[in-house]
Order: sequence, then C-alpha cells, then structure tokens
Amino acid sequence: MRVSAILLAAGRGTRFGAGQDKLLDCVGAKPVIIYSLAALSAHPLIEEIVVVANRLNRNCIIEKLMQCRIPKVHAVVLGGRKRQDSAHNGLRAASGQADMVLFHDGARPFITRTMISSVIKSGVKTGAAIVAVPVKATIKAVRGAVVKNTLKRNELWEVQTPQVFRVALLKEAYKRCKGREVTDDASLVERLGVKVAVVQGSYFNIKITTPEDMVMAQAIAKQFKYR
Repeated sequence: MRVSAILLAAGRGTRFGAGQDKLLDCVGAKPVIIYSLAALSAHPLIEEIVVVANRLNRNCIIEKLMQCRIPKVHAVVLGGRKRQDSAHNGLRAASGQADMVLFHDGARPFITRTMISSVIKSGVKTGAAIVAVPVKATIKAVRGAVVKNTLKRNELWEVQTPQVFRVALLKEAYKRCKGREVTDDASLVERLGVKVAVVQGSYFNIKITTPEDMVMAQAIAKQFKYR
C-alpha cells in the first residue's frame, strides 16, 4: 500500500488579518507549517508529500523546507480558486503510484503519529475516513438573528483533517462533482453515496484561523509531543 499526502497551504488567511501568512509564523520554535510536514514525513506509511501553496507564499515555503530538511516532499505546486481545486492540483502532482491519498490542512500543526495511523487504517478498510471530535457546545441553527432550532449535540462532530481516501474513489468524486464548492474533500465523496468513516481526533488538533487561535496554539506547543 502506498499513501501520498497532500498538505494544503494555498489559503489566503483573510480571517487572520494583518497581511501575515499564519503558516509561516512561528509557534514555539517552528513555523506552523513545519509541524504537520515533519509529522507526515516521519510516518512510515507515507511515501511522499505534495505541498499546495499560493503565489505569495510558495517561495517562502520552499525556503522553510530547505532549512528544516523535510525529506519526503515531492513537489510544491500552486493551488486553485477553490479548496477542491487546490486539492485536485495536489493530487495531480503526486507520483501516480499511490493507492491512498491523505489530505491535511497546513494550518493544523498538532497532528500525531497515532492520528495519522488510525485514519489511514480506517481509510484502507472503508475507502474514505476522516478525523473528527464530538462538539462540546450546544449548537443552534439561526436564521435572521433568530434561533430556528437546537441541533442534537450527540449527533454533531467537528470535522478535522487528516482525511484519507482511495485515489480511484476521489478521482471519481472530482469528476462527478466538478464545479460544486465544498469545505472538505469528504463532502465530495459523500455526494457519491459513499459512507465516510469517522476516526476520533483530538481537541488539540486546532485549525489556526484567527489571532486568538494563535494564542491557543502557543499554549499547546509547550506541551505537545508527536506520538
């Protein structure tokens, strides 16, 4: 079994503000993007990594890769207009020999060996698997600043990455769902009627989106261990 990892780093980070690229900011002693790249590169089941960047951060990411010596990076390619376009560009840049593909957001630095192993194992078995955690808060559907209804918390999970798919299945999803905008790759596979398995993630596996998230990331980094 061969697994290609696609690290998505093409977002503009508009919610982070200040014209900064959050992926290149340091958390602890390392840039945000290097945490997940190092974790993926160290995992024995991952054969190669493709990084999907944008025109503004591509050269800086390449420079960080050279400085930190991430050995499994196969290519750094440009993303597209939508998230699924970037994911598709990454898949096309992979060697083409993989049976499975793993997608991960570059803005989620705190993935672990156990998490990667679990989602790959589940993906191999089922064809599609995602990492997620049960929501802690009460969630309400709101329309026009008025509560529409309260959702059943025991049925709600917050989806994270990594997400793993059989390459053939994902290619079919791209082909049949072309032009539809989604927020994760599992949504495309779901549209094919495929059941997507859920693997328990971690509440430390945050996505850095706003400056407040960076404060939390700095705290997590002080006790984080890749295991």
